[in-house]
Amino acid sequence: MRSFSDDWPVTQLCELFELPTSTYYDRQKRATLPDIQRMNERAQVRALFAASQGSAGARTVMKQLAMQGVAMGRYKVTRLMAEAGLMSRQPGKHRYKQARQAHAVVPNRLDRAFDTVQPNQVWCGDITYIWTGEQWSYLAVVMDLYARRVVGWAMSATVDTTLTLRALEMAYRLRGRPQGVMFHSDQGCQYSSLEYRQRLWRYRMVQSMSRRGNCWDNAPMERLFRSVKSEWVPKCGYTSLDQAIKDIGDYLMSYYNEQRPHCHNGGLTPVMREKEAKKLSGNS
Repeated sequence: MRSFSDDWPVTQLCELFELPTSTYYDRQKRATLPDIQRMNERAQVRALFAASQGSAGARTVMKQLAMQGVAMGRYKVTRLMAEAGLMSRQPGKHRYKQARQAHAVVPNRLDRAFDTVQPNQVWCGDITYIWTGEQWSYLAVVMDLYARRVVGWAMSATVDTTLTLRALEMAYRLRGRPQGVMFHSDQGCQYSSLEYRQRLWRYRMVQSMSRRGNCWDNAPMERLFRSVKSEWVPKCGYTSLDQAIKDIGDYLMSYYNEQRPHCHNGGLTPVMREKEAKKLSGNS
């Protein structure tokens, strides 16, 4: 039981600041109770972090919360993540080689003009490798540069022209068979083959190729593959090709396109950016 001598300093201080002693004891009582609002906020942050498979940082979580109508600053998100023991996994910077050798037949028509004014103006393609149990498998992706949206992809245990054609066919079909698209890639044999070039001609697409060995000429694709591997692919790879196809398909077409904010889009997802473009074109 609290004695008079224990209450005496509190009484004097409350009188000094002209506050009732009940205010002090009420605050002390509330300090020992759980903060329900903060627990709910922490749960929201934890759910978004889990949906990103541990890749989302404070900025990404803040933007995803804003999409859900929840206004929360980056520093508060950072504190909530720290309280929940959450830490984003992002790779360090990578230093690329510089080169200037253009393709003998196909010029670098894009020339790093990555900012386009409308969808289906420029598509980029590239291939990367992913461990799938007992061997490397290969992922080919086609991206629309306008909103950095993945519009086609394919995976296979064989890295050949058929792989890149499957990704291109998917993009061409899903985007409504557009014409006049510029297709940009590196100088890999899968893209420079006669079969691939003929398919681009059939689709009425203009081909562009990076300079040999110059990753910066296809930087958006390099950035996408970095995100795939650092944000989603397990550290030890997948146990099978089937597992990889399902999981990477979910990332590219669902999480990356529809849920993940992109700095190029001002914090909007690729799908949201394209919807805004349709609204603007409809009002003009």
